[in-house]
Amino acid sequence: MSKKVLLIEDDKTVRENTAELLELSDYEVETASNGKLGVQKAPNFLPDIIICDIMMPEMDGYQVLDKLSNTENLARIPFIFLSAKTDHKDIRKGMNLGADDYLTKPFEEDELIDAIESRLAKSEILIAQRNEAETALNSFDALKESFRKEKQS
Repeated sequence: MSKKVLLIEDDKTVRENTAELLELSDYEVETASNGKLGVQKAPNFLPDIIICDIMMPEMDGYQVLDKLSNTENLARIPFIFLSAKTDHKDIRKGMNLGADDYLTKPFEEDELIDAIESRLAKSEILIAQRNEAETALNSFDALKESFRKEKQS
């Protein structure tokens, strides 16, 4: 099953070329031409990863990240900024807001695919760890309940 990518980019050429690159790399891609549309599409599409430009009309990338990271079922989705902004403070701002990666335009195709793959791999590890912790906690709770019942009888 292919992984789902939400690509939020206002530049039509960059958006279409990047979407094509991702589709050729076996990703299912949904695009949005601005941040507001991206935030609207995310809950229904439920992407495995989000790639987002920073400078956009309606809602910039920083606002998109803030909005999505405060939405329960979207908060843990890996988020990569794509931007022409190369100043260190811009990169730092994105990372401080919780972005998982930051690629500057123009980017190499391999650079984008490698960033996506590494973020998805990290996400899968975190999900597996969270599931293991939940299983252990449920087992502990069941054991505790069993002990409590045994003590009462």
